[in-house]
Amino acid sequence: MLPFAALNSINKITLVQFRNYSSATFEFTAPVTCITGANGSGKTNLLDAVYYLCYTKSYFSAYQQNSVQNGMDGFRVTGVFDRKGRAETISAKWKAGKKEIYNNEVEYEKITDHIGTYSAVMIAPDDTELINGSSELRRKWVDGILGQVDKVYLEKLMHYQRILQQRNAWLKIQSVKPADNRTELEYYDAELAADGTYIYEQRKIFLKEFLPVLNDFYHRLTDGKEAVQVTYNSDLSQKPLATWLAQTLEYDLRYQRTLRGIHKDDWDFKLNELQLKQFGSQGQKKSFLFALKLAQYSYLSNVLGHLPILLLDDIFEKLDQSRMEALLRIIRGKDFGQVILTDTHPERIKEAFGKEAEVGFIYL
Repeated sequence: MLPFAALNSINKITLVQFRNYSSATFEFTAPVTCITGANGSGKTNLLDAVYYLCYTKSYFSAYQQNSVQNGMDGFRVTGVFDRKGRAETISAKWKAGKKEIYNNEVEYEKITDHIGTYSAVMIAPDDTELINGSSELRRKWVDGILGQVDKVYLEKLMHYQRILQQRNAWLKIQSVKPADNRTELEYYDAELAADGTYIYEQRKIFLKEFLPVLNDFYHRLTDGKEAVQVTYNSDLSQKPLATWLAQTLEYDLRYQRTLRGIHKDDWDFKLNELQLKQFGSQGQKKSFLFALKLAQYSYLSNVLGHLPILLLDDIFEKLDQSRMEALLRIIRGKDFGQVILTDTHPERIKEAFGKEAEVGFIYL
């Protein structure tokens, strides 16, 4: 493992009115920190606060209000980071629907400018929904990775989503008051086609680079011989988006929404050509999920040039001995940096990492 001070890491965090914390400060003084305490004590909330400072959003909830302590109208989270040996303070403030992000007390003009400055990879118990759940979860996961490493991707994705909403609103209006002039529609279609083509191409490139890394981690976790496949399914693999939008307009008008585009993309996860969602065992899905997240970590570190913070929420409770040992061998290697995890049993963590490991504990 690299010297702790040489990593992009968080050294200190202060929470004010964040979830169950009225006011609290915690320090991270070792390469591995275990947050321990009884269920309901706020372990996951503290982990989520670290994630929030990296991405200006909660890992567990899409609604900012859910991060506010009950009865309050806002929260503030401040973290002192070590960025390649230099201290940097990141503050996130949310109040009455307004979010502000500061770097060394200077507010970002655009919150998106902060994305990619610090990175974190979270592994949490409910993450198996990435395999079992809807295509929207997999799109958000891929977009979350590419949005960090490619500012153009992030901007085009946000623009695509805005234009898609506007086009869908236009389609709804047509059912009540059809327009003779299609100029507005032509604008929406041109914008969607331009943004969608870029997003599609970047998603293709990402999968080509990501798949070998995923395969490597899966085999390191399982010692198995199963072949991992990921298939990217997109309308744009058949014909350009501009063609789709023109050909399916009649159906779009009937259903009052845009039926084709990169907002319908999905990824099939497979083992030995069998769809993991349908045919995979719980053990295979768990190993595949860990491999996905570790490959995400490796991809981000290679492209961003720094090691993300690895956040593990109560995962050792759910792992059998062989998977736990395999995971520990990987995350204690030189290619992984700061690790922050939660567990109700500190003795289990001490035993898992060994007496010689530098592990700090936060007791709640």
